[in-house]
Amino acid sequence: MTSELPPQLPLDSPAPTSSTFGTVAAASVMAECLRVQADVPPRGAVARRFGRSPLSDESRPWYVGALGELDVASRLDSLGDEWTVLHSVPIGTRGSDIDHVVVGTAGVFTINTKFHEDARVWVGSRRLLVNGQATDHLRNTRYEATRTQKLLSAAAATDVPVGGVIAIVGAKQITIREQPADIAVLDIARLTRWLKKQKPRLDESQTAALSTLVRDAATWTSEPKHETDVSGFDALHREVVGAKRVRMIWGGALLIAILGVSVQMALDYFGRLLGG
Repeated sequence: MTSELPPQLPLDSPAPTSSTFGTVAAASVMAECLRVQADVPPRGAVARRFGRSPLSDESRPWYVGALGELDVASRLDSLGDEWTVLHSVPIGTRGSDIDHVVVGTAGVFTINTKFHEDARVWVGSRRLLVNGQATDHLRNTRYEATRTQKLLSAAAATDVPVGGVIAIVGAKQITIREQPADIAVLDIARLTRWLKKQKPRLDESQTAALSTLVRDAATWTSEPKHETDVSGFDALHREVVGAKRVRMIWGGALLIAILGVSVQMALDYFGRLLGG
């Protein structure tokens, strides 16, 4: 049973971050993004000139999801040496993974990153809504925390406290009506501060033992690790950022042109008044 816990995209994103035992942040999301993007035809000269995004409607959700996980990973990596931080932790035998796992004196936390660009998020004790629509975020995060608790407790031969956290990225508004009893829902900006404020539950030796345990890939899965094409995702990211910059340049040029015409019309108008 899990422990009870108290209650717009930037132009650039963090570089992929390595975890303790060799995977990288957002590994599975990047892989799926590249898999879907592989079916998208390359942009032509005109599309590149006018800054059309290389992403398709199908690959874009995976792309922004990866950026969300990379953002969370970058913040978690700043926690300090007293914390152990892992990303894209493989679990089980079906290719599933946990976005982030952190270990400190407050215990173990699984962190489920959810990117909801410009959305309104509402949180109640039993529901999490995005733009008024129900989600499975609470259920899925609870399942990840419970599964992690069982795995770590079995490996450690003692009960290991595990809490579930949902990190919200990119939302326009987050309304916390009531925090769920067993899941903490947090805006990404509050994540590391919240972790550091949790009351200690483990002593130094217990924390060190758990840190060693979570670093062991055998704790999580018996499947071989699959390499992530980080350079491929980085190249795609550079292309997306470049296209956005081109659109910004065109937008600025258009605005200048509109303002120029408006100023000239005003000058002409006042000129006629003065001349008349």
